[in-house]
Amino acid sequence: MLYGSQSISYYSKSNTVVWMSMAFQAGILNIGGFMACHRFVSHITGFATFFGYEVVNSDIGQVFGTLLVPMFFLLGSMLSGWLVDLRLKLQKKPKYYIVFGIIFFLLLIVFLGGIFGRFGKFGEALEFSRDYTLLILLCFTCGIQNGTIATVSRSVVRTTHLTGITTDLGIGLIRILNRHKISEQIPDEGKANLMRLGIICSFGIGSILGGFLFSYWAYWGFLAPLMTSGILFASMLYFQLIKSNSVVAC
Repeated sequence: MLYGSQSISYYSKSNTVVWMSMAFQAGILNIGGFMACHRFVSHITGFATFFGYEVVNSDIGQVFGTLLVPMFFLLGSMLSGWLVDLRLKLQKKPKYYIVFGIIFFLLLIVFLGGIFGRFGKFGEALEFSRDYTLLILLCFTCGIQNGTIATVSRSVVRTTHLTGITTDLGIGLIRILNRHKISEQIPDEGKANLMRLGIICSFGIGSILGGFLFSYWAYWGFLAPLMTSGILFASMLYFQLIKSNSVVAC
């Protein structure tokens, strides 16, 4: 993935590091969004539930806001599809460095906006347009991230929510327990289950760490995902542009 290769190994060391890092980052973002304005930013099912609740309560402003926010998750996925999936389908090198650069700069806006008071008091009720702006930025970020990782793993990996990956783990465990019957059909199931377990654990660790960070430092807690996204952005930029260009020059 770091080199933008179209021949992607699911369980290579570089891919595994990227996937776990993104799951860890998503855990922090999710708990950060929830503690800041009481919504999980990568949980589209939750937004659909809140939408129904607000419709029943006839709060038009909240209905519109709750409907608008998850649309940015969709737009983030579409942007990822344009920069990564479409280019892969056209036999072109995907622009991972642009994708991760956008994620980094979105989180930079979230961090700076938070510490300079643009999103109001940390933990306030979801009432003001500034709260929805924060949710939109975080949801857009998660959509880009999830779309990118889903594409490069051929829809095997999701890093911003755990429902699908937990389902896959359950199915994978049954396959392993019955491997003597279907061994030829599951050559990498052991690695796949370890990867799924690793993503779940990474997301959980991110959530726990994020809980402590945001409890003590409020918006400053977003510095942690900003740092992880910055490292990933720098890595993609180096491997896709600097190193690849130097190899070509040689």
